[in-house]
Amino acid sequence: MDSITQVALGASIAGAVAGKTLGRSALLVGAALGTLPDLDVVIDYGSAVANFTYHRGFSHSLFVLAPLALLLAYLLRRWKPQLSFRRWLALTGLVLITHPLLDAFTTYGTQLFWPFGSPVAISSIFIIDPLYTVPLLVGCLAFFITPPARSALAAGLALSTLYLGWTVVAQQIITERVQPVLANAGMASANLLIQPMPFNTILWRVTAMSDTQHVEIVTGFLDGDASPTPEYFPRHPALAQSVSDFPEVQRLEWFTRGFLSYTEEDDRIMATDIRLGLPGAHPFTFVLAQHSGKRITPLTSTQLPRPSVDPRALGVLWSRITGDIPVLCLASLAPPSQGQSC
Repeated sequence: MDSITQVALGASIAGAVAGKTLGRSALLVGAALGTLPDLDVVIDYGSAVANFTYHRGFSHSLFVLAPLALLLAYLLRRWKPQLSFRRWLALTGLVLITHPLLDAFTTYGTQLFWPFGSPVAISSIFIIDPLYTVPLLVGCLAFFITPPARSALAAGLALSTLYLGWTVVAQQIITERVQPVLANAGMASANLLIQPMPFNTILWRVTAMSDTQHVEIVTGFLDGDASPTPEYFPRHPALAQSVSDFPEVQRLEWFTRGFLSYTEEDDRIMATDIRLGLPGAHPFTFVLAQHSGKRITPLTSTQLPRPSVDPRALGVLWSRITGDIPVLCLASLAPPSQGQSC
């Protein structure tokens, strides 16, 4: 999740655990601990793919954060001995561990069990969702004005947790809705990703991948009886195969669960993570290899600049959420022309 959300979550937990004893300083401690796992972004691992795929790695591992919580509880107990070691451990443990657990509900991928296993990505909540964050911020504000405000903090944590539970339920409902459409498109057994569109859990994006194409569907809870409309995008399996033996390509495939689109431009072979962003505005595209005649040479990966986002996109998104636009083509981020399909 975004930094503001993690700060608010950490501060809320710390205030609930120790606010009566520590006062407002509990908010500061919780906010600092809530951002601690994300400090791995300052590490340069040597290439764009490495920086992308090692983020949310060791610093988000339960195997690292659990002993770190013990160490920090010991140090903080020496700083503020009026709070028992057990309470300090509850504070540090809950704040540090809820950070990666919350991240795991997003699409990016969180290596909860580093150095073992694959990234966990439930994909039920967008990385910025005001309906999750605002209750936490309100509780923190109430605490700041009139500490300890335990009822406000507890209410904020309860509401945000219930909303997180709703995201999983909503994801399952959408999954069941699109299964017949995917079956009709010949994608019943395709690699599937279902995630909310930006800033909400009313409108959802469905991505299904086969070897030769991928299908995108946008559908929401305000669509009434309208059948979801699939939008088709080509894939380039031969191009993907040509670089499949390169270590950085293999790591990128592992991290994204294969949700990549390969393209070639000016003899450069590139891969785009199609899980994140939207077609035409995917933020992570990596240059992986150079094509010279019949030879393909791996490169130290670099990342292309993020594409700009059309400022009208938010208005279009809102119109699609409310159903004013019944069909939204992701390739153009606009409704289809009259009588046309995406």
